[in-house]
Amino acid sequence: MNIVLLEPEIPLNTGNIGRTCVAANTRLHLIEPLGFLVDDKSIKRSGLDYWDDLDVSIYKNYQSFLELNNYPKIIMATTKAKKAYPEIEYPKGGYILFGKESKGIPESLLATNYDNCVRIPMFNEYRSLNLSNSVAIILYEALRQQNFEGLELFGSLHNNNT
Repeated sequence: MNIVLLEPEIPLNTGNIGRTCVAANTRLHLIEPLGFLVDDKSIKRSGLDYWDDLDVSIYKNYQSFLELNNYPKIIMATTKAKKAYPEIEYPKGGYILFGKESKGIPESLLATNYDNCVRIPMFNEYRSLNLSNSVAIILYEALRQQNFEGLELFGSLHNNNT
């Protein structure tokens, strides 16, 4: 899978998302401008020791991202969607786009891709969930649909053979 962050602003969110991507064997794409430096201590701290293992690409702008990834089909996560995130099929190796924390994905992009927009259901008085939580929720639905291919499904206790 591929997680795409359009102009992320908060380094701790991006660090947490990076850690989730490493655990889920997922590539992270960051589209500039970023609200932080990629070598920022806070981004690495939130990703703990996982940041060096992250498969991450950084792009100058959205158009550059599209060109360098052969104009992929993109699922866009937005509070403005008519479909809930489990209602669609996520293709293997698919791209899921999330907007910046303060404004989300621009409506001009949503309008040209509206059939591929999804939302996380929530109580109507709340604007949105934290970006890193939203990424985890939708990414793991996509992975569930693919039977968590390539991921460890079962753990074991350290002091027990069960």
